Amino acid sequence: MRNTLETRLGIFFALALFVSVLILEMVGAFDFFKGGYHVHASFKNAQELKKGDLVKMAGVEVGRVESIALTNKLARVTMKIQTRHQENLRTDSKAVIKFTGLMGQNFIAIEGGSANTPIVQPGAALEVAEQPDLSMLMVKLENVATGVESLTKSFSTDNLSTLMGPLTDFVKQNNPVLTAAIANLRSVSEKIAQGQGTVGKLISDDALYNSALGAATNLQTVSGDLKGLVRQAETTLGDARQIIAQINAGQGNLGKLTKDEALYMETTNALTHLRQILEKVNRGQGSVGKLVNEESFLKNAKMSLQKLDKATDSLEDQGPLSVLGIIIGTLF
Repeated sequence: MRNTLETRLGIFFALALFVSVLILEMVGAFDFFKGGYHVHASFKNAQELKKGDLVKMAGVEVGRVESIALTNKLARVTMKIQTRHQENLRTDSKAVIKFTGLMGQNFIAIEGGSANTPIVQPGAALEVAEQPDLSMLMVKLENVATGVESLTKSFSTDNLSTLMGPLTDFVKQNNPVLTAAIANLRSVSEKIAQGQGTVGKLISDDALYNSALGAATNLQTVSGDLKGLVRQAETTLGDARQIIAQINAGQGNLGKLTKDEALYMETTNALTHLRQILEKVNRGQGSVGKLVNEESFLKNAKMSLQKLDKATDSLEDQGPLSVLGIIIGTLF
């Protein structure tokens, strides 16, 4: 009996010791005996974070929350990081408070950190990234649920009867008219299905379909011709641009006339001389001027032409031998 009691007491103390160790491990009491160093992070809201909560990186535990204090209206969290994970924390790493579920425990997740940045030194402060507060999310979900509930109440029987009442009355009052309209619509649809009327022929008549297809083909041909004309116009515009470019470059007759100063001066001098000649003609100077302006010269010319006309008339009256004799006599 004595041995049985001692055995039971031994088992009880063993179980109590095991449970105590398990509890101390869960709350992180043994971290005091483990090696590590401290880093800090300041959050606007600790979001129910507690001392002893886990610090994870890529889902792996790397430390524990050691203390939480209010400093300059911010929650300053001190974390004890295990020494073997020191090389994984970099100066560009960020600390984020996360939760494992709606009823789960909060923890700090350390994210980011590139290999080419320095390692975080003991006592340094990490950058933080704020997550939406769980309580705020629950408030928003509650507001959404309230809105959905209000919406469902608006579709109650009384509200639906209020909304649909005028429509029901309208249908009852205009039942004959609506019935006639539906009958007419059915009659029109039957005629269309039988190929009657313009719409029916358009749907059923193959000749009309072929005509429409031919018109579409002709339209496509015309559009092709228009595209050809557009291409020709573009080619013509390109040639015109090239000619203008040559003129601007001083090539060709027009280009030389536009750009060559010597040719321009020669043209100007020629026009000046021509103007001077015309002015002399207008003043009656020179043979051409006298011919144009002097009436006596014009009269003499008319008289000479009249005498020549009479002479030719007299030669026509005489015979060929007489004319030959006159010419020989004149020469010798």
